[in-house]
Amino acid sequence: MEGTIQMQRLSLMRKMKEVEEVKGVIQKYRVIGVADLHKVRASQLQELRKKLRKDVYMRVIKNTLMSRALSECGNKPNLERLKEHLRGSNIFLFTNLNPFKLVLLLERSKVKAIARAGDVASRDVIVPAGNTGLPPGPIISQLNAAGLPTRIEAGSVWISRDTLVVRKGEVISERLAAVLSKLGIKSVEVGLSLKAVYDDGVIIAGDDLELDLDEYRKQIAEAYMQAFNLSVNATYPTAENIVYIIQKAYQEARNLAVNAGIASPEVIADLIRKAYAEAVALSARLGLQVAED
Repeated sequence: MEGTIQMQRLSLMRKMKEVEEVKGVIQKYRVIGVADLHKVRASQLQELRKKLRKDVYMRVIKNTLMSRALSECGNKPNLERLKEHLRGSNIFLFTNLNPFKLVLLLERSKVKAIARAGDVASRDVIVPAGNTGLPPGPIISQLNAAGLPTRIEAGSVWISRDTLVVRKGEVISERLAAVLSKLGIKSVEVGLSLKAVYDDGVIIAGDDLELDLDEYRKQIAEAYMQAFNLSVNATYPTAENIVYIIQKAYQEARNLAVNAGIASPEVIADLIRKAYAEAVALSARLGLQVAED
């Protein structure tokens, strides 16, 4: 009995010590991320730690201990709201990086991998036509069951045509996972996905951290062109538009001179061409012939 009590005391002391350590880490960093460890390979996690070790401290902590540490860090506003995301198997990321930069680093660190049953396809998976390199046998029925048309040629099984077997976001079945594995097709991306981030008093959900960089680039380009056109039309000179403003002013002054019949070295040729065109038009109406020379 006494030995059991002693073990419980030691366990409690270890937990208290770990909570204090976690509190120290929380106080050290401005940003705390909660990431899902579900289906993340140990090798991938180890590689990720190496890549991010200069900017991100990563640690697996039991949810109960993390919850207690969050409660005891009262000097950080809204920190306890992070408890809402302490479900399932988690790893915690501590950093001073901007949360959106953290997400980009995690996205870039993801690698393509062979799918397992129950994984979600990260892209449309198309099995290309061609030689599988596999000998005829049970594999033919497995490929056909996955919707792949086959033929036997030169002692190997061939896929007859490019075939879409699963769309992005769909769950990969056990049968299809086995087929894709045999064909060496990597259809999922493995890495960490953030559930939520605490950033100096603000909780940001994982979905709100997702960035479509191509769409943002497009929006920025459109905003730039709109601002550029507005500044040119408003004659608001900047380093970027001054050449276009001068060109626009020159063209408007030239057109004004031509339309007003103001002779100058820059427009005299245009005035002569305009006068000639008007003379030709007038002569056509009067039935006269204008000399070409």
